[in-house]
Amino acid sequence: MLATNAYDNPAEYNAWRKKNAYFHDEDLRYLKFLIPEGSRVLDLGCGNGDLLKGLNPSHGVGIDLSKNLIKYAKKTYPDLTFYNADIEQPLDKILKGQEFDVILISDTVGSIKDIQKFFKNIHGLCSEKTRIIVSYYSKYWEPVLKTAELFKQKMPSLHQNYLSTDDIIEFMKLEDFVPLKYEYRQLLPKKMFGLGTLINRFIATMPGIRRLCLRTYVVARIETKELPKKLPSITVVVPCKNEKGNIEPAVKRLPRFASKMEIIFVDGHSSDGTFDEIKRVIKAYPQYDIKGFIQPKRGKGDAVRFAFDKAKGDILMILDADLTTPPEEMPKFYDALVRGKGEFINGTRLIYPMENEAMQFLNFLANKAFSWIFTYLLNQRLTDTLCGTKVLWRDDYKRLIKNRTYFGDFDPFGDFDLIFGASKLNLQITEIPVRYAARSYGVTQISRFRHGFLLLQMTLLAFRKLKAF
Repeated sequence: MLATNAYDNPAEYNAWRKKNAYFHDEDLRYLKFLIPEGSRVLDLGCGNGDLLKGLNPSHGVGIDLSKNLIKYAKKTYPDLTFYNADIEQPLDKILKGQEFDVILISDTVGSIKDIQKFFKNIHGLCSEKTRIIVSYYSKYWEPVLKTAELFKQKMPSLHQNYLSTDDIIEFMKLEDFVPLKYEYRQLLPKKMFGLGTLINRFIATMPGIRRLCLRTYVVARIETKELPKKLPSITVVVPCKNEKGNIEPAVKRLPRFASKMEIIFVDGHSSDGTFDEIKRVIKAYPQYDIKGFIQPKRGKGDAVRFAFDKAKGDILMILDADLTTPPEEMPKFYDALVRGKGEFINGTRLIYPMENEAMQFLNFLANKAFSWIFTYLLNQRLTDTLCGTKVLWRDDYKRLIKNRTYFGDFDPFGDFDLIFGASKLNLQITEIPVRYAARSYGVTQISRFRHGFLLLQMTLLAFRKLKAF
């Protein structure tokens, strides 16, 4: 590997970082958004260790080719671990089976001689939960950066690979990494009396403009190839309000697709005898593990969170009690999660033709519009935010709970709490099309205008928390 820094002198290296402190501070701020505090982080091409320290890892390891920078890092940050080594060579002997939540490759990929081989070498350092984060500069900025070097406004660098974001993604795909999302930040990498901050928060991330930003980030995970030796158990949560006629059909129509399967009905203070029907069905089907509760508060979001806290399954699944998403489709979601085709599986009703009256035309148009907006906000394809069927591992849900304070208690639906949380954790979101059916019992709980206004609120919250932060 080529030296990662033009200077092997820590004093000069630190001086250049100080000269461009705003850029480095903004870079760290976004990486802290991607990497939860307390993660186990491996920084490949760590320089003087400032960036690794700024991430506040519970276990931090940095590797760099510069002996002087590593010597400085060891002295400055004794609570972290640093190695002087060539990251293009296999690192197994150095790291000796250490596990990491995140492998960070910041400004390093540009100086690597054989990028494909590099990704092949780090494959063995990853578990299925490890996120690979590559940060680099946009090739469109090459003339600007060279000019900045000429006028001594940027640290001189060695010859860099001419890489676009798509190039990096293709290299990763060649070695069985699955790109999850990519983002562009810093249209103006200077503070300029607050103008840089204003532009970078509210303008730089907008569609059509963001590709002009200086900084690019790619998040990926390794491709899952092995099935678990033992099929995991599942809890199917059925939130219901005034759905008496759908309780028994839900039990009868739901296939038994896991060896251990729990069904939890959560009644939202119904007035049509739904909870009495739940108790009757529990007695009528003793061969199944069925439980029933009345939720403590109001709203589907509260019902889902309450049931997830009660659940015992390895996998958590939501099935809406109106049965407009057919229970017969649920094995597809379980199979996709177990086979590693995604880590957060979301249903989409907007692919297949719908039954008559399954969704009003204005609702359909609104859902299509919001699918485009949320795909942009989340940096992952999401065509149907309000499809009731969502599936994830219980362990990932526990991690989501720990990060819930970032967004706050904002979501009466429950859908966005899970979607935003999954995006913040960099989970792979995968959609499964379902054939949306008209309900056969009861009336819809959706108010077009009230819930439409809430959707607008969710959009603004997502922009503020995921883009303009």
